[in-house]
Amino acid sequence: MDDKPLHQITLFVMRKLQGLSKATPPEASGDVQPAVVSQRHGAMNYQLVLQFQGNSLGDFDELVALEDQLTEVLGDSADVDGHDIGAGETNIFIFTSNPARTFVAAKPVLKDSNRLEKVTAAYRDVEDEDYTVIWPIGCKKKFEVL
Repeated sequence: MDDKPLHQITLFVMRKLQGLSKATPPEASGDVQPAVVSQRHGAMNYQLVLQFQGNSLGDFDELVALEDQLTEVLGDSADVDGHDIGAGETNIFIFTSNPARTFVAAKPVLKDSNRLEKVTAAYRDVEDEDYTVIWPIGCKKKFEVL
């Protein structure tokens, strides 16, 4: 029997329960490409995507561990909403009201795990399809989730 689906459901429930008891981290600031961000009543109107090319995350357990670290650091300020793997890339999806601030808060986790130089971060309004790249600074490539 394949336990992977049960494992994913268990991790999802645990993350949601942990999120109920976490405090919002202090205001973050740092160097990311400027993002034009508006807030509609504090709702999480944006999807931030952390994209890694190829197999830079290693195995599934490594990906889940990174998601868990991000969930812990971001607390209630954002919702780490899962991932997808395929087409030569791995994406981690995060819902947030402020993608630039959320990425700045996530940067130490990425840096400590030697992944900051391997990630492209982009966001979109949940009602739109086009992404705006905020990391690396100056990146002009068209961002797509395949």
